Amino acid sequence: MRSRTAEWFEVKIAYEKTMEDGLQKRVKETYVVDALSFTEGENRATEEMAAYISGEFSVADMKKASYKEIFFSDLDTADRWYKAKLQFITIDEKTEKEKRINVWYLVQAGSFNGAVKAIDEVMGGTMIDYVIASVAETTIMDVFEYTKKESGNGNDDENQPA
Repeated sequence: MRSRTAEWFEVKIAYEKTMEDGLQKRVKETYVVDALSFTEGENRATEEMAAYISGEFSVADMKKASYKEIFFSDLDTADRWYKAKLQFITIDEKTEKEKRINVWYLVQAGSFNGAVKAIDEVMGGTMIDYVIASVAETTIMDVFEYTKKESGNGNDDENQPA
């Protein structure tokens, strides 16, 4: 299990999909891309999807994701994405009252129980007191992380995120 913090965008791609019965159906699927801006996110989503979709497709919707960190699984059975709301518990030093801060994560897992286990695996290595407030399966199809492209002349594009 590894985690990655970045600026994530949820992108809905609309296209004609061939269904199992052979009929064409217009669908919208949600993907997540690592990008610095809406423009870069749309370009990255278009580049990534061009390899998977034959024919025309369009970006139907795009929004900043409510999570900044994603937990990736190495298991082949981890084929679903879950959105988890964790509450970090702190004590206000002045009032001595418990304070809960909500933080959202995206978790790759094969089941609901697998998602909870993954959260405990990653968060168990921290000193933060937390409560899992909710875990829900999403309609996200895939996550596209930024990867540095190899250039032919040895110079890397300095404007790309690391």
